[in-house]
Amino acid sequence: MEIQVQPIVLSGGSGTRLWPLSREAYPKQFLSLAGSQSLLTETLLRTEQLEAVDAGIRSLPPLVVCNEAHRFLVAEQLRLIGFEDNPIILEPFGRNTAPAATLGAKLALQSGTDPILAIMPSDHVINDVATFRALLTHGARLADQGQVVTFGIKPIQPETGFGYIRTGDAVDEKASVLVAFVEKPDLATAKAYSASEEYVWNSGIFVMRASIWLQAAEKYCPDILDICTRALDEGSKDGQFIRVCPNIFNSCANMSIDNAVMEKLAKHHSDSVRASVLTMDVGWSDLGSWSAMRNVQKQDDAGNVIQGDVFAKDTRNSLLYSQNRFLATIGVNDLIVIETADAVLVAHHDSAQDIKSITQYLKSEDRSEYLFHRKVYRPWGNYETIDKGARDQVKRLTVKPGAMLSSQMHHHRAEHWIVVSGTARVTKGEECFLLGENQSTYIPLGVTHRLENPGAIDLEIIEVQSGSYLSEDDIVRFEDRYNRVEDPK
Repeated sequence: MEIQVQPIVLSGGSGTRLWPLSREAYPKQFLSLAGSQSLLTETLLRTEQLEAVDAGIRSLPPLVVCNEAHRFLVAEQLRLIGFEDNPIILEPFGRNTAPAATLGAKLALQSGTDPILAIMPSDHVINDVATFRALLTHGARLADQGQVVTFGIKPIQPETGFGYIRTGDAVDEKASVLVAFVEKPDLATAKAYSASEEYVWNSGIFVMRASIWLQAAEKYCPDILDICTRALDEGSKDGQFIRVCPNIFNSCANMSIDNAVMEKLAKHHSDSVRASVLTMDVGWSDLGSWSAMRNVQKQDDAGNVIQGDVFAKDTRNSLLYSQNRFLATIGVNDLIVIETADAVLVAHHDSAQDIKSITQYLKSEDRSEYLFHRKVYRPWGNYETIDKGARDQVKRLTVKPGAMLSSQMHHHRAEHWIVVSGTARVTKGEECFLLGENQSTYIPLGVTHRLENPGAIDLEIIEVQSGSYLSEDDIVRFEDRYNRVEDPK
């Protein structure tokens, strides 16, 4: 009988340790950090074609669980690889991996089948995809026998930033009994773990049948199961988006799969549900810090990783990344230097794990750099702030073919639109007209307006705003194609 594998890709992370490249509104899973495609896209693609490894196994189209704020980013990346109709579960609040896995399992069972779930993060690097797929099919075979399988990483060095898994007797030629989960150790303990054959890094990848996960959740975290069930039942469907009820989901505990279920399974093995570990050696990284980023990139003879317009003299063992400007270093070692359009990070490699303190500071000061890049993505395209003064602001808007902004009005600002390229259809009050290159229009304060691209190429607009208040929350929306309630524009 054919085994169906349902990938459940968890895309709820904010990636704050890779600031300033990763921001809360556009975190690391949507960035191309270790290849030509985003981490999310690479994750989705490596769950495909399992039938080519094992003819008795078929991979189903992936199901993504993500934050509500990232829904259009996820939908666009799914569309680009041919999964435009895939359901996407939206979490109104981040509640860690156990609730996300439970929502995915409940939705997977609605198909009338009981597939094998392959639950995995969206923001990890795996270089040896062929070996990973072979191990994934092996894990699916074990899960088909009623086992709960987790994937461990063979340690390549002592690491205090990872949790560990203790393994036991062999289950078969590839898997071992799961003995215990171990929290992040101190350096001396990490050295002992790395020297031992019993301990592996915890990858956060799990394989099990959907019904087995729900049985385990009912036994070990029944409150999470109850809340997720009711939140899904009382939720709504908006195209491919599955929205859970926020009022119900708000009370859900914040727990990882490890804490909620796996640690307890390891302590209470039974004949019906057994937990095992598959150890991987596949070029894995969680890209959890800038130091990890340097380790997965090709280094020059001096141990540097260099991207962008960079000059490095007498520089060793450094990560130098320039997005917009010329970057030069002379006579420095072990540095992380990251330049983006609106921020520059300079840090020693030993402080790579402390980058999160910067985003905490930015939040406390109510600054936008923790949340947005200068270029902000919307379902209709993107906008980039070019200049900003006390009572004026200039933006470049790029509107995709066939897309349109919401019908809206502003209380505190007027806008002047100049078409740089493409064709704009403008609705201004009762008027509706087309604008071509080098043509412009003025939108007075308080007038209802809408911008649309009816053409076949991108529409680029320079928008000059003027007024007493220029923040994005000065929008009264009347109608929106994308069913946004709180998002600006």
